[in-house]
Amino acid sequence: MPITQTLTPHTKELSPGFNVLRLLPSAQTQGVGPFLFFDHFGPVEVEPGANHDVRPHPHIGLATVTYLFEGAMMHRDSLGEVQRIEPGAVNLMTAGRGIVHSERMPDDLKARTYRSHGLQLWMALPAAHEETAPSFSHTPAREIPQDRVGSTKIRVLMGTAFGLTSPVPLLTPTVYVDVQMLAHETLTVPRMAQEQAIYLLCGELTVDGAAVALNTMAVLDASGDNVVRASSDAHFVLIGGDAIDGHRHMAWNFVATRRELISKAAGDWDADRFDKVPCETERIPLPDSLRASVA
Repeated sequence: MPITQTLTPHTKELSPGFNVLRLLPSAQTQGVGPFLFFDHFGPVEVEPGANHDVRPHPHIGLATVTYLFEGAMMHRDSLGEVQRIEPGAVNLMTAGRGIVHSERMPDDLKARTYRSHGLQLWMALPAAHEETAPSFSHTPAREIPQDRVGSTKIRVLMGTAFGLTSPVPLLTPTVYVDVQMLAHETLTVPRMAQEQAIYLLCGELTVDGAAVALNTMAVLDASGDNVVRASSDAHFVLIGGDAIDGHRHMAWNFVATRRELISKAAGDWDADRFDKVPCETERIPLPDSLRASVA
């Protein structure tokens, strides 16, 4: 069976008027390879005066991966990193034992209409690295390897696929590929990892004859090759990697192998003990539900 699970999204509001489609975590599965969290936002027209800013908030035990198709975003974190994220770049922030960051609209876009479209994923860190020092890596679009397989455009964002290897640093075997296909083209997706899945951004396609619905994630049988065929021009991402080394607890923005790590992080954030993001004065408060659970 080529598709072992089909994951459908639910809508989550990140800030007033800023909604995302969330595919992971899912009731059917915690993740695919190291990926425990998958948000798709846009495409949306952002009007002057809109507020899509995400105020400073903390993370532990994970790495965030931000990838834009349209628009731009300003990343700031408690390491002092300030980075404008633009389409095609890969922004990787490793939280480890704790980091704080904000994601805001760039000043030059606030007074005009622009389109925003992208993905943000979280990766579980290997248990041996979940309390490592936080770090940051930004790989600009020009450094992301790309090629064509026939008429199909391939960009390897993370890992090794289709003969290309991304320079984005990894702690565990991971695959993340951006694929654009023309109508009636086929692409053989080889086994590249223990777990693999396709998320369809636009268009129509099948995997070994089984249809993949728009904005759904098809978890693949990764025991062998899968043949993808585009019925119309199609755009999708392929994600995967080695299975994570044990169950992860997830609460708000925290991921950990042990609940006590989440309790400590929640208490530290509530008591304002995390490092600050320079030049930021706002913060997202700890949710009441999490405060009650760790009180």
